[in-house]
Amino acid sequence: MKTIAFFDAKPYDRESFDRFNNGRYEIRYFESRLKAAALPLAKGCDAACAFVNAEIDRTVVEGLVANGVKVLAMRCAGYNNVDFKAAYENGLTVVRVPAYSPYAVAEHAVALLMALTRHIHKAAARTRDFNFSLVGLTGFDLHGKTAGVIGTGKIGRIFCDICKGFGMKVIAYDAFPNPASGLDYVPLEQLLAEADVISLHCPLLPDTHHLINAETLAKVKPGVTLINTSRGGLVDSEALLAALREGMVGAAGLDVYEEESEWFYEDRSDVTLQNKTLSLLVSLPNVIVTSHQAFLTKEALANIAQTTLSNLDDYFAGRPLENEICYRCMGTGGALKANCPRRINGRCHRG
Repeated sequence: MKTIAFFDAKPYDRESFDRFNNGRYEIRYFESRLKAAALPLAKGCDAACAFVNAEIDRTVVEGLVANGVKVLAMRCAGYNNVDFKAAYENGLTVVRVPAYSPYAVAEHAVALLMALTRHIHKAAARTRDFNFSLVGLTGFDLHGKTAGVIGTGKIGRIFCDICKGFGMKVIAYDAFPNPASGLDYVPLEQLLAEADVISLHCPLLPDTHHLINAETLAKVKPGVTLINTSRGGLVDSEALLAALREGMVGAAGLDVYEEESEWFYEDRSDVTLQNKTLSLLVSLPNVIVTSHQAFLTKEALANIAQTTLSNLDDYFAGRPLENEICYRCMGTGGALKANCPRRINGRCHRG
């Protein structure tokens, strides 16, 4: 029986993976996320399973291989935290879950938007103290407003559809527009200037790191609502904090944070020395921060477990790897090349 070192295991992970594993793998669950200090836990295992907050640099890749790990199964869509060049050079196969529930993430983005627009978080806090005053709770209609969507993959397109259902005008920006989507693509500067709501749904790449920064925030429509359920590194947190204080950004809904790996997914309420910028963001009345939970639905957890286990089944059975990500096979924007000449029999050829 093959053995999986399962890192950053939470109760909901154990439940879904145990339900779909059906005893075909020995899964060793570890609470530690995958990083250099946790490498001894993978010794003697055939595979490692990690999440989006892991630190998979060259040291970790080489350590996994030295411990006998042959395949790294990322149980997430994002992979900006993986050193793929090191993985390629050391013969470590990497697979991922490209889509578990785009509806979950898009709907969470809308939930943040609605809560901010109608001050639901403030009202809920007040009524717990039997304060039923409406002062300070005036919101605005989404109908007739303009939604600017940056990134039009599956999640972005679903978010666009929901916005259209509200009667919003939708404009989009994507470095690689999809003509078949029927969306109204505009230059980024136009989107920033016209959108009442900006929602981020693009991957974190060198070209998109701090896409939202002091310069771009200076170009937004005053009072804009910013939603980020994609990757924390897309937003310069210090610049966002300044824009919120100055009123250029009217509200922000953040499910991700650029320094979240040390904070999210765990109870940090008893930590005295908090992250200063995150603490300031959380304290603002026009900001809602959730702990990277946009993916967290029953449907998504089931899809994550099933796809991850299927990826491992295919790897160990020698079958083509539909969800393999490889340094040499990556195309424009980090996407896998459909007809990469280095793929042989459905797998990346490292010869």
